[in-house]
Amino acid sequence: MARVSSTRPRVDDSPLARKIGERLKKARLAAGLTQTQLADPRYTKAYVSALENGLSRPSMAALNHFSARLGIPASQLINDEPAAWARLEADLLLACGRWHEAIDAYHDLLETSPSAGARAELLRGLAEALVRAGQVGEAITLATESAELFRAGRRDADAALAEYWLSAAHFQRENTAEAKAILHSILARVRTGLHVEPDFQARLLMALSTNESREGNHAAALAYLEEVRGQAADLDDRRRASYLYDLAYNYRETGDFEAAVRAGIASLELFRRGEAERESGALENDLSMSYLALGNTTKAAELAASAHARFERLDDQWWLAFVLDSQARVAMARGEAEAAASQAGEALALARRTENKKAAVDALLTIARARNALGDVTGGLAANEMAGELARAAGGPMLVRKALREWADALAISGDHERAFALMREALTAS
Repeated sequence: MARVSSTRPRVDDSPLARKIGERLKKARLAAGLTQTQLADPRYTKAYVSALENGLSRPSMAALNHFSARLGIPASQLINDEPAAWARLEADLLLACGRWHEAIDAYHDLLETSPSAGARAELLRGLAEALVRAGQVGEAITLATESAELFRAGRRDADAALAEYWLSAAHFQRENTAEAKAILHSILARVRTGLHVEPDFQARLLMALSTNESREGNHAAALAYLEEVRGQAADLDDRRRASYLYDLAYNYRETGDFEAAVRAGIASLELFRRGEAERESGALENDLSMSYLALGNTTKAAELAASAHARFERLDDQWWLAFVLDSQARVAMARGEAEAAASQAGEALALARRTENKKAAVDALLTIARARNALGDVTGGLAANEMAGELARAAGGPMLVRKALREWADALAISGDHERAFALMREALTAS
């Protein structure tokens, strides 16, 4: 569920949105501009109309554009309200993918004792930022409180979105049973008339597909994506790209690597068109592994290198740990065990620095394979053991099964069949 889009929902009844809309219209009329003239060349008349009627809240970029056209400071449109300006900054940081800065901004705003409605919005924004940054422990508590506050205020659609991020947090904790239960509950309400954003149902279906994939139920995952296919025409480019991304992932997991590559390339083009840097990098990394499964190490290396450069530009070390491990796997496939060990070691260091446990386990498993290929059986077993222990501590059943199985295989090869059998039995019962 880490692949969902970062588009923020509108809050139609936001007092701030209505106030800004009133001030924008007043300033536009005073300047003698039509809505089209104010919007050109970056925005549309429809967008200006939505803002003036309080149906949408502008980003800081939009405020700066309009204030420049009107010849007034942007602060005049929000009445010099520091809290309101800070809220816009926090939302913009979230929309731009600057998760850690957004987390700090939302924490600061929550210390100002906002109203119940504003607190619910801030908690939801903070929960989303935490999920995207991989800090899901606190996100579960915050998303739960946000949903409760929204429900108390009879803001059911907003509560549903808060629950969506609660589900995403449970997904990252690999508690897919709870994540799916939450998503099914939301979907049932949407199908019985809950009024939400037009693409929200598709997002729910894609999230359910991702959960099914996590559990290895790829036929069910593809069934959800087929349902999304009927709604694809109503999705914007980023949502359509996310749909194709999930489709590519599920094709890869079911062994249809050629279909995975086709869907992945289509998704990548849409992400690139929308300048979605993180999504493009994540997709390049996934495509790299699809090409590797097809035996095309040249294309796999090219895509992994592109993802590496992209995440270095973004200074996103959390994702870079995954990409370095992918590059190590490509090196292994080319018979370059020394290079693979080195790159996997870099991935492990970054994963530990960013507390990315999944990437750390993946890197340790790659190190184990590389050490074994180099004839260092002792070093390989040590890496397998560290991966197994870390996976157990992380608590994710999929990760535990993967790590324990490879550890058991390594022990069996070394002749320790009794311990290998015990680990394999543990792996089969991991849940």
